Amino acid sequence: MSTPSTRPLPTTEELNAQGEGMLPGLIGIRFMHAEAGLMRSELTLRRELLAPNGFLHAATVIALADTTCGYGTRLLLPETATGFTTIELKSNHLGTAREGTLTCEARSVHAGRTTQVWDAEVRAPNGKVMALFRCTQAVLYRA
Repeated sequence: MSTPSTRPLPTTEELNAQGEGMLPGLIGIRFMHAEAGLMRSELTLRRELLAPNGFLHAATVIALADTTCGYGTRLLLPETATGFTTIELKSNHLGTAREGTLTCEARSVHAGRTTQVWDAEVRAPNGKVMALFRCTQAVLYRA
């Protein structure tokens, strides 16, 4: 297993600022907690994040989970890594919502030199698990 970066962890304010003008900021993802191997975020639902049938769009849930895992991946990158990219993701949707705030908790399962694996749970406003998510990230290095 590789040694993660010893750089200081960014604050949640810094993480939220990094998403401004990009997908995380566009849809409204907010980071609430950040530590090596554990990330928490939330997303307040609005009409633009729903599917035409009036229910939450699956892509909204995936964006929340993948973003939360991705930001966590960055915190565990080895010092010599230049970045990462998602190479696989899977989501199981167990429920839905139309309003309120979703929460996401992502945990590192494996943080190696060449790959990371993260699991996330997305919870509905009532606290019930509405989606389970797993992704694998490829750690990138200069050639």
